[in-house]
Amino acid sequence: MNYSKQLKAILDASGWTQEELAKQLGVSFVTLNSWVNAKSKPRKRALESIRILYFDVLGDDNLDVGYLEELKKKIEHLNIKLAQITENKEVLDRLILYLTYHTNVIEGSTMTLDDTREVLFENRTLTNRTQIEQAEARNHKAALVWLLGALQSKSFVIDEGLIKGLHLRLMNGIIENAGLYRNHSVRIMGAHVTVANHLKVPELVYELLTKINAKAKEEVTEKLSETHAIFEKIHPFSDGNGRVGRLLMLAQALQRGIVPPLVLKERRQAYYKYLELAQTQDNVMPLQLFIAESMVAANDLLFK
Repeated sequence: MNYSKQLKAILDASGWTQEELAKQLGVSFVTLNSWVNAKSKPRKRALESIRILYFDVLGDDNLDVGYLEELKKKIEHLNIKLAQITENKEVLDRLILYLTYHTNVIEGSTMTLDDTREVLFENRTLTNRTQIEQAEARNHKAALVWLLGALQSKSFVIDEGLIKGLHLRLMNGIIENAGLYRNHSVRIMGAHVTVANHLKVPELVYELLTKINAKAKEEVTEKLSETHAIFEKIHPFSDGNGRVGRLLMLAQALQRGIVPPLVLKERRQAYYKYLELAQTQDNVMPLQLFIAESMVAANDLLFK
């Protein structure tokens, strides 16, 4: 794939404007536009930057094991105490804003970061966004705040009540069966993953919870990648599974005293690609790498 096609693919997958992509690559809009339309050719260093960004956004079939091991060592130092979030309004607001914005856009919301900020912190009702999108933002904030409150309890445990409680708060007023497991078959559009039979959902969730709460000292990205892939394949609810699953990763990371991953909306294609690899080929290492990178991204945004 030549540089022009790579740039167009990045624009399509990330949702960036050409101005935003030019900023990512450190060039002017005029230069970027000329590259996109193949009117001029980037120099060698720029070609490499485009290639790296392409695989960052859309996913890479070739895993750099050495890079993964380096990131795992870096993750070990991203320690965080829950109080550093809950007792610091600036950090808490950033977590609420960025997590809500990115997780909802991944699921199809058209709200911008500024839209999300106005709805969540200025209590505004927007006329240019749907009521459902605005409800999704408010609900996600409510679910996240509830989860952070639950995490402060010494008896906190990730159990079925927590999973259903998250779903209830996320989908309240949006779907009729909020907080209830699905009672029908579903297919994930655009994916090659066969989700669980709805009759087996309770049993499979129980098995997953046993794995989540096992005392084995797995490295955090190993644990999160394995359990997140399983949860999303079970697909216990009729809607909202992605948002619940990403909040569960946050809970697991904070339980371990590690900065939680933030899945950026620009990288959703890579996220889905690596998730599917874990679910269909038992290849969880690319998802491990993605989660590690998402932890670094969260640390940069929360504590900049």
